[in-house]
Amino acid sequence: MEKRQILLTNDDGIDSPGLWAAAEALSDLGYVTVAAPRDQSSGMGRALPSTSDGIVTPRTLNVRGRDWTVYAVGGSPAQAVLHGAMEILPRLPDLVVSGINYGENPTVGITASGTVGAALEGAGLGIPSLAISLETDQEHFFSYSKDVDFSTAAHFCAVFARMLLEKRFPPDVDLLKADIPSNATPQTPWRLTRLSRQPYFVALRPTGSRDWSQPGRIGFQVQPRLENEPPDSDVYVLRVRREVALTPLSLDLTSRVPFDELERRLRAN
Repeated sequence: MEKRQILLTNDDGIDSPGLWAAAEALSDLGYVTVAAPRDQSSGMGRALPSTSDGIVTPRTLNVRGRDWTVYAVGGSPAQAVLHGAMEILPRLPDLVVSGINYGENPTVGITASGTVGAALEGAGLGIPSLAISLETDQEHFFSYSKDVDFSTAAHFCAVFARMLLEKRFPPDVDLLKADIPSNATPQTPWRLTRLSRQPYFVALRPTGSRDWSQPGRIGFQVQPRLENEPPDSDVYVLRVRREVALTPLSLDLTSRVPFDELERRLRAN
């Protein structure tokens, strides 16, 4: 049987330790090809910027004594998936994995996540896809901190990747999103969850008074509200139960509201 092809990317960039933890974990499941943005690309969502240069640069990186030929892509995480699937690999991969991300990705803010955006791009090509993120302190979100231990997240990366490779999923499950608590172990339970509807990353206006002609950046802070959160939501399972939150996602963003009810409201005088 032909060895399964796994395309691995992330949004933190080609040098991210989280990416390499995933690469090692996935290497037992198939042939892993790494194609990731050459630059830090967090918060890119599923963006396909027209300004990206699309330059693909092969590199050789030594990870724990093993040489890997990897591909740094001049583009977003979603573009890295497209270049990997359509140019670098000899055929479409059997699986796309995005991660392991520095920082969790719960709630409706996932549309801004480059980690989830890359997996959405894989799913858009009809490929089973996984987005996996590790809860960290906010100070680590854009770092390559060696203080972050990815070993447990790598374990679950392989567990969920194997599921996607070997099991049949219902038609409306296009990808899986996994959020791993910072204190998880390989024995931590995982639980199917729904997206919370609350904002999790709350936007902050630029500090102080400034001249609008000068640079200014919208910041954010992690500010979950847990007191009325449904117990089956991703943020509740992650932050309260301290279990692995596994969320099935669909490319179909159509509201699930009954159309007859909505149409009555829209057409009412």
